[in-house]
Amino acid sequence: MDNATHLGLDVHKDTIAVAILRPGEAEPDERTIANTPEALRALIRRGSFEHPVACYEAGPTGYETHRLLSSLDVPCDVVAPTMIPRRAGARVKTDRIDARNLARLHRAGELTPIRVPTPSEEAIRDLVRVREDIKDDRRKTQHRVKSFLLRQGRRYPGRDKGWSDKFDLWARSQRFEEPAADAAYRHYLAALDVRRSQLATITAEIEAAAELPPLAEPVAKLRCLRGIETLSAVSITAEVCDFRRFPGAPSFMAFTGLVPSEHSSGPSVRRGSITKTGNAHVRRVLVEAAWSYRHRPAIGINLRRRSDGQPPELLAYAWAAQCRLYSRFHSIAATKNRNVAVVAVARELAGFIWGLMTDHVEVA
Repeated sequence: MDNATHLGLDVHKDTIAVAILRPGEAEPDERTIANTPEALRALIRRGSFEHPVACYEAGPTGYETHRLLSSLDVPCDVVAPTMIPRRAGARVKTDRIDARNLARLHRAGELTPIRVPTPSEEAIRDLVRVREDIKDDRRKTQHRVKSFLLRQGRRYPGRDKGWSDKFDLWARSQRFEEPAADAAYRHYLAALDVRRSQLATITAEIEAAAELPPLAEPVAKLRCLRGIETLSAVSITAEVCDFRRFPGAPSFMAFTGLVPSEHSSGPSVRRGSITKTGNAHVRRVLVEAAWSYRHRPAIGINLRRRSDGQPPELLAYAWAAQCRLYSRFHSIAATKNRNVAVVAVARELAGFIWGLMTDHVEVA
């Protein structure tokens, strides 16, 4: 029999709905407290719980509740919201009901906890994600510039479709007769320059962090794989943190959301598109890297430079990955869409990364 007291917490910005499910009881006690360290400490100190354990959903409030409870010697699981069982017929949702369900499901062992990063791991992850946000802002600003030029009847005479260096020079040479229009256009270009400057600065900060522990070793390993440069390696390392928490390559592939969905019953087997569950940041990096495997296996100047100083068995493993993934891409692309092929390659690349980061580098 479970002799622990389970605390289901529905955590919000200002309040926490608490459901306290004591050993041998079917109905939890419920209350609402302020979302402050003092209120949480008072709950644990005054509750006189027998072997308290807590859980709450991962969300916008982050991991501070977990860290505070852990400092009070209260084990706390942060659970994946998408993996919480839901009753199809339930049509009423309140904070107290959510807390009650968390307490019951936690006692039943039906919740899937996530790995909580350390403060240093979370810090580098935030830095990488800020860079992604700035890149997205730069892209949006470039679209605004192009849209403004199109409204003014200015069409680029070259063949470049993206934002190339030639397009940039042409765009900056444009002038408008109306002073207000010209001022508006200069503000767009100034906003673009700000985003570029921010992106260059944060990129330099990430590259500097990649040369120091604890990032230096895993980043150096990942850079031996084709298509994975420093920034990609840091992104993967910061998002995953501990590769050994996955018992095998298939579980890491599932974490990336690159495995096919399935709806099978009896003799009927139906597989659909990829699940897209798990970590979207890692999935994006893997798909981008997978495109490089459409080219014939080769050790170019950049890849040779990135691989300097690595053990021979690791380099042999990276070469085997090149050969396997190149063959895989072209065998699928021969009969299906190239996008389907690159997603399949990204899935297998995830498997190779798991092997690399867990020292399973034996080459058959």
